[in-house]
Amino acid sequence: MNQPQAGRPDGQPLTGQENGRLPLSRQNGRAPAGRQDRWRQRAAGAAEFARQRLAGEFQIDESGFDPHFLTHVIMPLTRAVYRDWFRVAMRGVENVPDQGAALVVANHSGVLPFDAIMLQTGLLDAHPQHRNLRLLGADLVYAIPGLATLATKSGHTRADPAGAAHLLAGGELVGVFPEGFKGIGKPFRERYQLQRFGRGGFAATAIEARVPIVPCAIVGAEEIYPMIGNARPLARILGLPYFPVTPLFPWLGPIGAIPLPSNWIIEFLPPVPTDGYRAGDLYAIAELSDLVRDTIQQKLRELVTERGPAFS
Repeated sequence: MNQPQAGRPDGQPLTGQENGRLPLSRQNGRAPAGRQDRWRQRAAGAAEFARQRLAGEFQIDESGFDPHFLTHVIMPLTRAVYRDWFRVAMRGVENVPDQGAALVVANHSGVLPFDAIMLQTGLLDAHPQHRNLRLLGADLVYAIPGLATLATKSGHTRADPAGAAHLLAGGELVGVFPEGFKGIGKPFRERYQLQRFGRGGFAATAIEARVPIVPCAIVGAEEIYPMIGNARPLARILGLPYFPVTPLFPWLGPIGAIPLPSNWIIEFLPPVPTDGYRAGDLYAIAELSDLVRDTIQQKLRELVTERGPAFS
């Protein structure tokens, strides 16, 4: 007959240390079994990735998108940031079509485009069909050789109407941030206040392609680099749209460039159909653009109130 397990006065079983033993994780100086298993899995995954690359068991589309590279190299890194650093809560993925073309339109903020990366990561993981979001990026991204290659392999493409139309015609899910640099480079005092959505180019593209627009509200990115100033002379010298000054950057150097671990919410809203708008009608384009912008702005206000403190 088994002896009853010794316990503490509160009725809970004794820990290894209370029993006079070290926990298994510290016996013989070895890592716990679970951690060893994770490292073995990572090593096996890396070996399999290398084998597939050497054997040519992957495909790259005509635009340079490399899903194999995205899944096995980029996503493990961004997923850790998504899950453990920003602790993103993603909602409304049921509003993103399971198949076929659609244009995801989101607010943009945060000095560096972490919101774009988190949006792509979360959608690939949380969507039932694990859809790849083909993001449209600024020309500056493609002017930097290493960054341009990385962006292309990750499925991003230049923010060009022809390029967007080509992706949509192929049934892709395309993401765009109409605020552009005005959004990510705005001062902290204007957080969660949408900037102008350009001239409605995204609306014109969606109308011409006859695809729905999925508005998306992102809360959390505004606080990762609170921008309290813009060193414009330095920005002009470096050829940048702005040079951010935050409470930590550039004063602390590289350490100041680490994003603050704010709490995020990303929510996809019900699709806005475009089949009732006439292509080339400037009034219709402006109307649709304003509708999407107002929808996102209203949701941002709701989410900021719901979330409460950014760093709780």
